[in-house]
Parts: sequence; structure tokens; C-alpha cells
Amino acid sequence: MTQALPQSILFCCDHNAVRSPMAEGIMKKFYGTGTYVQSVGVKNDMEIDGFSIAVCQEMGVELSRHRSRSFDEMEDWGDDLSSFDLVVALSPASQRRALELTRYFHLDVEYWPILDPTGLGETREAKLESYRAARDQIIERLTERWGAGREQA
Repeated sequence: MTQALPQSILFCCDHNAVRSPMAEGIMKKFYGTGTYVQSVGVKNDMEIDGFSIAVCQEMGVELSRHRSRSFDEMEDWGDDLSSFDLVVALSPASQRRALELTRYFHLDVEYWPILDPTGLGETREAKLESYRAARDQIIERLTERWGAGREQA
């Protein structure tokens, strides 16, 4: 059953380099600018992953300008966790961190267990397949939750 889109949503994962930037980019493409969408990681110790950029480019989502940031940096950038209607954690570590940080706010935190494709596959093509699987899991969760986006028809 699809629900109304939240006013604002924060996707989070471990490094803000693979899963959460993909979710942010795909969400913006499917549902437009009516929802404020950001992404963040538990740590910011990696740049955006090249395979993430590649598999999102296949569907017209541009991630190459994404700059990774952590929960701590998010506040420095002027985004307050309490201003988000929904936090979607895409990894167990980010779910723990989001729940820690939201103890003081009435905030919905959902956990979507999305495959971590890093380190999977030996060849470039096998790696791309793993990243596509993660991307497709994100698309599946988005459309289960909010229906077919305008770019999917």
C-alpha cells in the first residue's frame, strides 16, 4: 500500500558513498522536488563510489557531483536531524546511529536492509551486477512505499 510522500527524508548508510547517495538520487528522479531529500553516512571517510555512479547513470541519475558527509557534518551544513520527517537507514550501523540520534526527537526511523555491494564480484562486470542488485533493491523499496515514480512509467 503506497503512502503519501514525506516532506523531507534522510537516507543513511555506513559511508555515504554507495547506498544512501543512490537512494537520494533515485528518490529525487522518481518523485521530484516536492520532497526534500538528503543522505548521510555514519562516517565520511570515502568518496562517492564509482560503481554507484555507473549503475545510476544507466538510469539517468547523476551522482558524480555527490559529496559524502557524516551525521556530524550534516549539522555543520545546517541540516538538523529533527527537521526530517523520515530517516531511512540502509545499513545496520546507520540504523543504530540514527536511533541514537533520534532518541530526543519524535522521528520515524525505518530500516531497509539493502545489499552492501562493496567487495562483491571479481570482475568489473560482476561488481556492476552487485551494484545493480543494490540499486534495484532501493527502487523496489521506494516503489513499494510511494508508488511508481514519474520517471518509471
